[in-house]
Amino acid sequence: MSVSLAGKIEKYIKALLSQSKTGTVELGRQDLARRFNCVPSQINYVLSTRFTVEQGYMVESRRGGGGYLRISRIAIHSNQDLIEMVKQMEGEVSQSEAEKYTSRLLEAGVITLREAQIILAAVNRKTLAVALPARDIIRANIFKAIVLAIVSNQK
Repeated sequence: MSVSLAGKIEKYIKALLSQSKTGTVELGRQDLARRFNCVPSQINYVLSTRFTVEQGYMVESRRGGGGYLRISRIAIHSNQDLIEMVKQMEGEVSQSEAEKYTSRLLEAGVITLREAQIILAAVNRKTLAVALPARDIIRANIFKAIVLAIVSNQK
């Protein structure tokens, strides 16, 4: 099975992050583009789709001659970290964003596979059979309530 260019770039960045003691890497956009023989906009695409807050990453970017990309893994070490994650969620959450948040919680070991499946069933567009934007607002409220319930039961 062939891995896409975006997949290769993602894998490379994640490998660098896993080797980092601080959970942060600093890279040059142009350097990455040269390494993968692509245009810088391809690097931007990977960052904007695969290194989002929902997926547990913070990306800082500075353009120009001395520009850089600083990519950090957002750790979930405590219930307070979970509460902060929920606070950062906007008033609306799409199904895709809910899936990414849920994957992040599962990956961090905060929830079990069974809990992830329950969350995804509760926030699925078929379950929330109402029109947008109400569906995304309801989804956000349900998701937040579930995460806060998990936090309160872990004390």
